Amino acid sequence: MRNYICVTCGVQYESSIQVPDQCVICNEERQYVNKNGQSWLTLETMIKENYYNNILFEEKGLHSITTYPAFGIGQTAYLVQCDGFNLLWDCISFIDEKTLNKIRELGGLNAIALSHPHYYSTQVEWAEAFDVPIYIHEDDKEWVMRQSDKIIFWSGESHELHDGLVIHRLGGHFKGGAVLEWKGGNEQKGILLTGDIIQVAADNQWVSFMYSYPNLIPLPAAKVQEIANVVSELTFDRIYNAFHRAVKKDAKMAVQKSAKRYVDALNGLLFNT
Repeated sequence: MRNYICVTCGVQYESSIQVPDQCVICNEERQYVNKNGQSWLTLETMIKENYYNNILFEEKGLHSITTYPAFGIGQTAYLVQCDGFNLLWDCISFIDEKTLNKIRELGGLNAIALSHPHYYSTQVEWAEAFDVPIYIHEDDKEWVMRQSDKIIFWSGESHELHDGLVIHRLGGHFKGGAVLEWKGGNEQKGILLTGDIIQVAADNQWVSFMYSYPNLIPLPAAKVQEIANVVSELTFDRIYNAFHRAVKKDAKMAVQKSAKRYVDALNGLLFNT
């Protein structure tokens, strides 16, 4: 019995004797099956193939964790250290003893929270290694491919994990899509960790919003405006996304002007055609 991991999206499945027939996450319009076909491996195989995690100090109370060579979607996870409470925001597939030891040196983990299903990866392995709960919005319950009693399905529009550390459901990319508001980060100016529920653009003074990034399916204008309205009430001046991009300052303004540009584009107001 093995817990197989989809090579394309990096999500780990329930233990089985044979490889799964298909990846439910990839066989859906927001993701895709690799052009070479569905393929699988295991965590044990990744360890033998010399994958490793690079853990970088980003700023006070924040470290990024990224796997090399790039695997699956290639996202970055973040270790948030908030007044003695350590949270892993989003997850990556690769985990080994060297990674565990480094995180233990940084104080270990108290909880794991996820923005959306594309980053569930090997979340159960992480939760079991540190004996901590996993927080997932109940609207995305159907996308959990490996069940665990570590998983807590939270409900409603927000959930406070710790004083000043709050998950907010924004929806959009996924119905339960969430962002993390860290009010005390960035010298009390606040940090918003967004996965790709809000995506930092190549011009990092702007962000964007999509139903599917690889398949270029936009969100409706009304949903983008709704997201912007919710975010306008949160405390942050900086954004980190899931791909090591950041809006370093005036991030709240960046979301609002980006939402307006997005809505104007969908309504045909940016074009002279």
